[in-house]
Amino acid sequence: MRSGEIAVLLDAGDRNAAENALNAALTRLHGSGEARELCALHQLAVRYWQDNAAQVGFHRTQAYIYALEAGDEASTRDLYAALEAEGRI
Repeated sequence: MRSGEIAVLLDAGDRNAAENALNAALTRLHGSGEARELCALHQLAVRYWQDNAAQVGFHRTQAYIYALEAGDEASTRDLYAALEAEGRI
């Protein structure tokens, strides 16, 4: 399952299905070189774990790294700002 499909699950409130799909996708794509998709998946994980500061920090940092790798300037800028606001940078 790709990030767009997982976002639909999150938007529909199906947290169990979203968590399973998100974990499977992150595991499957780890080390794949698909930086844009990994960035998107980690940003979805930030949404999923929004009430857990440690998880948010981890996934936002990973998303930032993949945004840099993908050359996605807009995501890099937004993620940097969010990390800075959280005191992580």
